[in-house]
Amino acid sequence: MSDSTNLRIDLTDTVMDNGGPGCSIDSTEVTLTAALEALLLVAEHPTPVEELAAFLNQPAEEIESTLRELAGEYERDRRGFGLREVDGGWRFFTARHVAPVIAAKAADRHGSRLSRAALETLAVVAYRQPISRARVAAIRGVNVDGVMRTLVGRGLVAEMATDPETGAVLFGTTGYFLERMGIASIAELPPVEDYLPDDSVLDDFADPTV
Repeated sequence: MSDSTNLRIDLTDTVMDNGGPGCSIDSTEVTLTAALEALLLVAEHPTPVEELAAFLNQPAEEIESTLRELAGEYERDRRGFGLREVDGGWRFFTARHVAPVIAAKAADRHGSRLSRAALETLAVVAYRQPISRARVAAIRGVNVDGVMRTLVGRGLVAEMATDPETGAVLFGTTGYFLERMGIASIAELPPVEDYLPDDSVLDDFADPTV
């Protein structure tokens, strides 16, 4: 870790450019590394570098460098968690190598989970977005109206645009989907195009105005 992570944080109140509270570097016992870890642990959403830099009154370059060093350190140490840049910000995630543990825990829960139909529909939207409900239904071979409403309600899918030729509503995955998947963009999804039918096949089944 570079010397930059040994800077100290003064927790006395300061004012950010936007008028909100902030803190400045001083000689107390809170390092920049610790401050970043604490802020990201309590963050509800991925936090942009610029926001962290403004709050801590530090250069954005310094913040980003420290975050990348932390991410590398966690990965080298094979921690049970990792730090990743996703959806325009940084956030903690469970590490990939502990996925079996998380899966076992999830299977043991009694909470609400997505059905297989919802997961299949979500996969179609993720790989073929922007896509209309009719095309999703053509790929799955069943009506997907109810499932699509569930996915929209969960914040995983949203209306993205309207087809200029047909007027059909086109859906795509959201930033929350990327966040839950632990990826920065849909380009990081594993390739599965070989398992999906061509658009020419779908045209025979889908009503493009739906």
